[in-house]
Amino acid sequence: MSDPNTEAPESPVDVESLRLQLAAAEQKAAEHWDRALRTAAELENLRRRSEREAQATRKYALEQVLGDLIAVNDSLELGLKAAAGDSPEVKAVREGMQLTHRQLWTTLNRYGVTEVDPADQPFNPDEHEAVSMAESPDAKPNHVITVMQKGYKLHDRLLRPAMVVVAKAGASP
Repeated sequence: MSDPNTEAPESPVDVESLRLQLAAAEQKAAEHWDRALRTAAELENLRRRSEREAQATRKYALEQVLGDLIAVNDSLELGLKAAAGDSPEVKAVREGMQLTHRQLWTTLNRYGVTEVDPADQPFNPDEHEAVSMAESPDAKPNHVITVMQKGYKLHDRLLRPAMVVVAKAGASP
């Protein structure tokens, strides 16, 4: 006789079916876990990229304005070269222009602007624009012999290349 309180053993078909369902559920869970990890990594990469872009935007936001101020600096330097008299009026104008020039440069430096003045340096096409080439017995070949117009950088980005005259390769030092 059988006891009504004891359970009959399950059939092998039911256990195998449950194992298959468990394996399928575990596989689906692993796929979802992998997808969650990939999504978290993508979000972290997006956060880092956004942070870098925001930092670059802050760093170079004033590039156009500072480039325009470079032209003002050029005018001031030309004015200083032209103010060559010794009369008290010319001296007063020259001193005022020098103060203005120093103040402008203090401001430009504060925002990360630096000069590219390549006199006697090797020609670098990334920072210099060759206006012409000339023979020079005193200069090494492919070195800058004259700076026609200084160049400028904003941090590590070129605002304006320096316009230069380069020694010809055939020139002897």
